[in-house]
Amino acid sequence: MFRTKRSGLVRRLWRSRAPVEGDGEADRGTHGTGGCCMGKATKVAKSNAGSEAELKALTHSILKKIKEKQLEVLLQAVESKGGARSPCLLLPSKVDAKVGQQSYSLPMLLYKVFRWPDLRHSSELKRLSCCESYGKINPELVCCNPHHMSRLCELESPPPPYSRYPMDYLKSPDSPDSGPSSSNTGGTTYSAPVGLSDSLALQESGERAHWCVVAYWEEKTRVGRLYSVQEPSLDIFYDLPQGNGFCLGQLCSNNKSQLVQMVRAKIGYGIQLTREPDGVWVYNRSCYPIFIKSATLDNPDSRTLLVHKVFPGFSIKAFDYDKAGTLQRPNDHEFTQQPRTGFTVQISFVKGWGQCYTRQFISSCPCWLEVIFNTR
Repeated sequence: MFRTKRSGLVRRLWRSRAPVEGDGEADRGTHGTGGCCMGKATKVAKSNAGSEAELKALTHSILKKIKEKQLEVLLQAVESKGGARSPCLLLPSKVDAKVGQQSYSLPMLLYKVFRWPDLRHSSELKRLSCCESYGKINPELVCCNPHHMSRLCELESPPPPYSRYPMDYLKSPDSPDSGPSSSNTGGTTYSAPVGLSDSLALQESGERAHWCVVAYWEEKTRVGRLYSVQEPSLDIFYDLPQGNGFCLGQLCSNNKSQLVQMVRAKIGYGIQLTREPDGVWVYNRSCYPIFIKSATLDNPDSRTLLVHKVFPGFSIKAFDYDKAGTLQRPNDHEFTQQPRTGFTVQISFVKGWGQCYTRQFISSCPCWLEVIFNTR
């Protein structure tokens, strides 16, 4: 039987669909099919044979109506798991599809099939700023590329106990517990105080056009120079097929710890840091959770900082300029010793820290980032 190229693309796409629980891959946490920031993954039970067949037939029928070049774009995005720079997939936004008793728009169907089987509503999604449809309201054509979207973190529910980060644990730079280990970076020596940030970071960077600088740390030692960010979006990664940004894999590290080396290898596609009109967003592109601490994610009246767990495929507004401007002392006790720490976000790859972890401070985490914002 003669098979067209279109049919071959459709079959390859179906084989690359997102796994659900019971497929053997769904529990690996590779693509963020779980929840976010609550430490609980929302798993989807594997569909019964009837609904699976219905979904397959519906997906095939829709994909076969899409142009071959568009199918190639979709396949590139799906097979590379977002690692390749795939263009937008512009399709009609008004087309609806029905699976059982549930109706979905065409974009929602593709997002469910190829990324998040547990997706329920478009309000759970955030479009990445690299997408042509970003910021547009009800366009006739909308981008349906699943890897131009992310899931939103839900911060409304109380975080689990492990994410509490008591202020009492925070030490001043003069504390005997502040780690003395340091590294030489371009003639200036820095040490990482336990629980506190590098307060001199902005002084090393002489530029004023940047909106933030990024420091990469391995435990208490900073690796490489500060990375100054002028562009609205920055990829921070260890290994990205078409990476353009801050490549941690190119930094020279003398750390021989097996844990550091293991975590470093798991950074993979890393994160995307984006400055948007409402604040700075972090998108987890990697296959493992990241952990974020930011003063603007917390209640201004709280005496604790929270460490938020962000699953793969999810986004979180890590920094809010308006909230940062309203932070008042003495409530932000952590910032008393180092004024600029209030405009810093700390991000750990793979390993968390806090009250119920063996690591009480981020400087004990194997691989982590410090993002220092220029608010002047």
